[in-house]
Amino acid sequence: MMPPLNLPAYEPRIREQNSGKPEIFDRVRKKFVRLTPEEWVRQHFLNYLTAHKGYPASLIAVEAALKYNRLVKRSDILVYGPGGKPLLVVECKAPEVEVSQAVFDQVAMYNMSLLVGFVVVTNGLEHFACKISHENKSYTFLKEIPDYETLNPR
Repeated sequence: MMPPLNLPAYEPRIREQNSGKPEIFDRVRKKFVRLTPEEWVRQHFLNYLTAHKGYPASLIAVEAALKYNRLVKRSDILVYGPGGKPLLVVECKAPEVEVSQAVFDQVAMYNMSLLVGFVVVTNGLEHFACKISHENKSYTFLKEIPDYETLNPR
């Protein structure tokens, strides 16, 4: 059984495969994926973004490939604006993983190629959101996760 998280509860679709390994349905990717502690956090956070913060599921990519130097990395959650510009990247960790400087460094590395304006790091228990200023090479921690309209004002 997966632990409760510091996110709104929802009823995920979970099934067990012939191998005995549980899977959870990913509404964004529209398929069942292996249920790991990190996936548990990712699915709850996706639900939070779409059901509570107004993020359109159609503008979210899960495990989107990105290039950093010559390496291909994957961002956990990447949110786009209507014009296809990346707006926010979310790094999800398992609940037992401390949200540390190393985790922020990982997201900062991803953001070197994405150049998004907002970054979120979560382990399902703690959530940190930052607004990034690329011009000033600085970031500001936000009091809460921004809703979609805040990311993408008209």
